[in-house]
Amino acid sequence: MSQQKLAAFKEIVQKINHYHEALSVLFWDLRTGAPKKGVEGRSEVIGMLSTEQFNLSTSDQLGECLDQLSETSVFEGLSNVEQRMVTEYKKDYDRNKKIPVDLFKENVILTSQSESVWEEAKEKSDFSLFQPYLEKVVQFKKQFIEYWGVKGTPYDTLLDIYEPDITAKQLDQVFGSLREKLVPLVAQIGESSNKPNTSFLHQSFSEEKQREFSLFILEEIGYDLGAGRLDKAVHPFMIDLNLRDIRITTNYYPNDITFSLFSSLHEGGHALYEQNISPDLIGTGLCTGASMGIHESQSRFWENMIGRSLPFWKRYYNHLNEVFPQAFSDVSVEDFYRGTNEAKPSLIRIEADELTYNLHVMIRYELEKALFNEDLKVADLPQAWNEKYTEYLGVTPSHDGEGVLQDVHWSGGDFGYFPSYSLGNIYAAQFMNTIQKQLPDFDTYVENGNLQPIKQWLTENIYQYGKLLTPAEILKQVTEEDINPNYLIQYLETKFKGIYGIN
Repeated sequence: MSQQKLAAFKEIVQKINHYHEALSVLFWDLRTGAPKKGVEGRSEVIGMLSTEQFNLSTSDQLGECLDQLSETSVFEGLSNVEQRMVTEYKKDYDRNKKIPVDLFKENVILTSQSESVWEEAKEKSDFSLFQPYLEKVVQFKKQFIEYWGVKGTPYDTLLDIYEPDITAKQLDQVFGSLREKLVPLVAQIGESSNKPNTSFLHQSFSEEKQREFSLFILEEIGYDLGAGRLDKAVHPFMIDLNLRDIRITTNYYPNDITFSLFSSLHEGGHALYEQNISPDLIGTGLCTGASMGIHESQSRFWENMIGRSLPFWKRYYNHLNEVFPQAFSDVSVEDFYRGTNEAKPSLIRIEADELTYNLHVMIRYELEKALFNEDLKVADLPQAWNEKYTEYLGVTPSHDGEGVLQDVHWSGGDFGYFPSYSLGNIYAAQFMNTIQKQLPDFDTYVENGNLQPIKQWLTENIYQYGKLLTPAEILKQVTEEDINPNYLIQYLETKFKGIYGIN
């Protein structure tokens, strides 16, 4: 009987995966060029398919399978992968089963529409267009928390979706350590007279050539374009359809060479993770990243620790000059490296440097906590946002487009996601510390353009496991430590003191 239940369980999982792929294609199309007039109709289709997927994931048949497979005598007879499947799906089942189907469908349709309204509001720098949608999104999320049951605090319940078992109390401590060390360093850099020149980064760069160079770099780091593609979107993202179809997007600024390149590397890091999960996990529901934090560790690793390093540019600067032969003819590779690593307070998170980036995340984290744990109203977000930017970074948005409307996440209800960016930075630095010990020729590999050993190390230690291991298990297995922000602090201090000539 247990074998029949196991087979039935796997069949349901396969159907859920098929719905995921169909929905992913629709979402990708919606955000990469679907006609605006078709958004409402597309949202209805997405709502219907998502509801069917939700019905499968909360069906009595799945519940019966999970109950029987979770019995100790049966569970112990399952393989490691099957046990993990049961554990993960039961957690999701118990959570999703509590949400009424009609409420779920209504929320999916709302967030599909909300993302398109956000794009328009951002373009017009008008929060009032987006506010009524965001108010509904927040209200839905609060209703969901009530159905799920509060885990610690309402916001802890949301954090657990993206980074299992992380709490606001832990984040307060980790972020506190970062703030204590990095704020003085930012101040030192602000007072330094040895600032890099960045004027050469802001010339006229054709979109076609930017795309050409981004594609070249993506192939160099190991992104398989035979199993993926690069498209254009307002807000860059990676989307996984299946193990052999992992798509990424970027955006092109005509007067900024860095945005498309580093956003391509960032999303390429996400894609490398997904493309190199073990094929044995196909169809299990475990063929994806362990968590948002672990995922972000890979995007930040490839974007910053590889892509913004001096060894990387010693290898690839000549090729950049071939693509843009006039732009950097009188700029040395060292000056280009320093220019792409300028550190200064800024308004836009995705354009922020490594050093100040975590302050952007902390602002969003604190606003989200206030929305769900305190009494901050959606209508008050623009003012609260501006006040925190003034306090934390010393800069104030001149309009909502460069302020509260700059990120897509809230339009989709992704509250609790933002902290994963800083957790990713911390994880990445821990992984980097271990890699450099185990691959002592790390910098030489990068300088020679031999990135395969690094990708292979990441595949063997992180990528292949997909969701088979928890974030804590991966961190402990790879680094033999729990989360430790000190490696990120050391990395940033060493790098930026060197760039700015600070002793």
